[in-house]
Amino acid sequence: MAEPILNQPHFQDADKAREHLEALRWPNGPVCPHCGSVRAPLKLEGKSYRPGLFKCNDCYGQFTVTVGTVFERSKIALNVWLQAVHLMCASKKGISAKQLERMLGVTYKTAWFMSHRIREAMTENMAGPLGGSGKIVEADETYWGSEGGSKAASKKDGQRKRGGALKDSNKVVALVERGGKVRAFHVPSVTGQNLKMVLESQIHPETHVMTDSSPRYNLLKREHGFKAYEQVNHSKAEYVRGIAHTNTVEGFFSVLKRGLIGTFHHVAPKHLQRYSDEFSFRYNTRTALGFSDADRAAIALKGIAGKRLTYRRIGGE
Repeated sequence: MAEPILNQPHFQDADKAREHLEALRWPNGPVCPHCGSVRAPLKLEGKSYRPGLFKCNDCYGQFTVTVGTVFERSKIALNVWLQAVHLMCASKKGISAKQLERMLGVTYKTAWFMSHRIREAMTENMAGPLGGSGKIVEADETYWGSEGGSKAASKKDGQRKRGGALKDSNKVVALVERGGKVRAFHVPSVTGQNLKMVLESQIHPETHVMTDSSPRYNLLKREHGFKAYEQVNHSKAEYVRGIAHTNTVEGFFSVLKRGLIGTFHHVAPKHLQRYSDEFSFRYNTRTALGFSDADRAAIALKGIAGKRLTYRRIGGE
């Protein structure tokens, strides 16, 4: 029987956690976060210095592996941070701050702040467009709660506009490349013009694009710059027509909304993009693409650099 993952040394000991993080972030040796120097720094050792402290030989600044990251100046032990990262990366539908509070032995406020810092680390750089020659990208939008963001959209929540969208709900647009990655955006409104703008800015022109037949896509249907564009008409019970369907993007939304409803319950609109990024990150590093939970956590830990996040900047709950 395999040893429980959280029993591994870097989850139990702060020094082992630091060594694990150094190996991930600095595979070729320490890099100064102040000036970027890769010249071997001086390792400061002895009772006067905290473990893992270096001094740059170029700018003379002192640093550890957490300087310039979302972990900087945190009073939480580094092995506890690594436990939190692993739990968030291994939980397909997310893990609530209340659950982290209970499992990590920290306060709710601390668990909530930690989870948002980790989501910041999960935010991926969108390098280049989705799709390309021979690729298929599906696009769709979904709606979450009201402006308070407390629950999933339903008929009882408010007055519906044409097309079924709730007047005061929060809108998320997602683009999914079949067999590839997803990009999700919390947008202020869903109109034909801004849907067209999102799709054309994020998808390669040589792509085969597929959506449903919502009236919001009429402008895209008339004027699009893609190699091919198809719609499926759900109002006429058409869900698959040959290779044309939006089942992949709807599957992503299914996991996202199950997490928002069943795990988090309440998500304020100002934080919805960060939650969307968290679910996108796990989708983009899913098992079907060859990633394990450990791989996913390692990628998240490599993404902590240059993303300082303060409680004041988040704005509390």
